[in-house]
Amino acid sequence: MSGHGFHVHGPHDHELEHAAHADPGGMAGQLAVVTAILATVGALFSYMGGTAQANAVLDKNTAAIKKTEASDQWNFYQAKSSKQSLAELAAVLAPEAKRADYEQQAQRYKTEKEAIKVQAEALEKESKDWDERSEQQLHIHHRWAQATTVLQVAIALAAIALLTRRRWLEWATIGGGVVGIAIGVAALLHL
Repeated sequence: MSGHGFHVHGPHDHELEHAAHADPGGMAGQLAVVTAILATVGALFSYMGGTAQANAVLDKNTAAIKKTEASDQWNFYQAKSSKQSLAELAAVLAPEAKRADYEQQAQRYKTEKEAIKVQAEALEKESKDWDERSEQQLHIHHRWAQATTVLQVAIALAAIALLTRRRWLEWATIGGGVVGIAIGVAALLHL
């Protein structure tokens, strides 16, 4: 702009003025705010989905560890069973003087076996519980992922609405955002 009242617009200035006058309802401004909100909520949902997925993996890992510990106990149980069987056989085949000793060993192995069995069953139950927790976390992860995806689609609709200046697409953007947030609330409530 010159100091003498003569003003020449550049092409960029002209486009900015045209855009400002072409959107009297403020569609661009509304969509910018809606998009910013959806992107923020989407980022939070994405974080929550990642957390749920990590928890599912950790729970599955713990389940596998418990399953391995249970397997170790069952192997120990089998070893005690074999020793018990050998002691019982020895009690039958041994001379009368040594039978009592072998019968006592067989009884000891039988008692030890029962304690091992209880521990193995408890570890199997723990493993099953951790597996169930993992499945729950994975379900929640899927909910967060669904919510994030719907919000991303809503953001894409906002861009299309802005480019085409279609009000129905703006409403579709808002509707998509509401649906995405509702799915996120379902994830938060573990539904």
